[in-house]
Amino acid sequence: MQRTEIATLGEFGLIDHLTKDIKLSQESSIKGVGDDAAVVDNGAKRTLVTTDLLLEGIHFDLVYTPLKHLGYKAAVINFSDIYAMNGKPQQITVSLGISKRFSVEDLEEFYGGLRLACEIYGVDIIGGDTTSSLTGFTISITCIGTAEEEKIVYRNGAKNTDLIYVSGDLGAAYMGLQLLEREKTVFDGDKDFQPDFAGKEYLLERQLKPEARKDIVNLLAEHGIVPTSMIDVSDGVSSDLLHVCTQSNAGCQLFEERIPIDYQTAVMAETFNMNVTTVALNGGEDYELLFTVPLHLHEKMNQLEGIRLVGHITPPEQGCYLVTRDGQEMQLRAQGWNPLADK
Repeated sequence: MQRTEIATLGEFGLIDHLTKDIKLSQESSIKGVGDDAAVVDNGAKRTLVTTDLLLEGIHFDLVYTPLKHLGYKAAVINFSDIYAMNGKPQQITVSLGISKRFSVEDLEEFYGGLRLACEIYGVDIIGGDTTSSLTGFTISITCIGTAEEEKIVYRNGAKNTDLIYVSGDLGAAYMGLQLLEREKTVFDGDKDFQPDFAGKEYLLERQLKPEARKDIVNLLAEHGIVPTSMIDVSDGVSSDLLHVCTQSNAGCQLFEERIPIDYQTAVMAETFNMNVTTVALNGGEDYELLFTVPLHLHEKMNQLEGIRLVGHITPPEQGCYLVTRDGQEMQLRAQGWNPLADK
C-alpha cells in the first residue's frame, strides 16, 4: 500500500486533498471549506451547535478501531446530539490533531468513514482545522443543526407522571468494547492471532459503527409527538436519565424488567460474569434516545415500533430509583462514563 508522508502536502495541501471534491447539498450551506469561516443561512429556524472531542487512548484505541469506522463514529455521535434536541444535523466542521505516525492514506481512510456518515445522514462537511500532535490522534467535530423553535426538546422539560421511553436496546456497545479489549489482551503483538468474533457481530457494530436515531425523531414527528425532554444515551442510561431528572427538578422510577437488552448482550455479559442490568444501565455509547412524553399519550406511543416504555417521572422528593424484578427499589446512581474521572 502506498504511503505518502503528510509533510509532503503541508496543512493546506492536506485539507485540499481530503476535501477537494466535497459537494455541498444543503441549501443553507452558503460557503464551505476554503475560507476563514463557513457561512450558514438558517432563515427563521433556530441553529443548534454541538461539539465532541475524541482523544486516542481515552475515547478510542487504534489497535482494534479501523480508521474508517472511527471517522464514521466521530460524525454520528455528533449527529446524535442534534437529534436529541429534536433537530436536524446539517453541517459539521472537522479539526484534527495528527502525529507523524499517520500517513495521508491513513487520513483518507478516516475521511472515508466521515464522508460516508455525512452522505447517509445528509450532512455537509464545511470546514475545520489540522495541527500536529505529540500525543496521538485527536478529533474535534462541531455539528450545526436546525430546529423549529417550538419543537426543540431540552433536558429540563420532564413533568410528574410523564412516561420514560428509550429507543433500541442498551448495553451492546459496552459489551462490544469488552470483547475488543479481551481480544487485544490475547493478541499482544502476535501477528498470526485470529480474534474470536463469530456470532458477536452485533456487539462489534454497536461499538465500532453506531448509528444516530434519525428514524426515531422522524417517527415521532410523523405522529405529531414532541417529547417533553430528551437526551441521547452516550454516558449510560443511569447517568443520562439523572441528567434529565436533575435539570427537570424531578424524580423517576425505572423498571428493570422493561430495560431492552439484546440476546448477544446478555450472553456476553454472562461470559464476562457481569450483571446484564448493570451493563445496560452504565455501559454508555449506545446513542439511543431516552425521552419523556405526557401520560395521556400512552395509547398512541404503544402503536410505535422501535421504542420501549421503561419507567415514569415522579415528584423530586421521591428520588430516582430502579425497581428490580422482585419489586425492590434501589437508588439510581450516575455510574456511567465519566471522561474526567481518574484513570
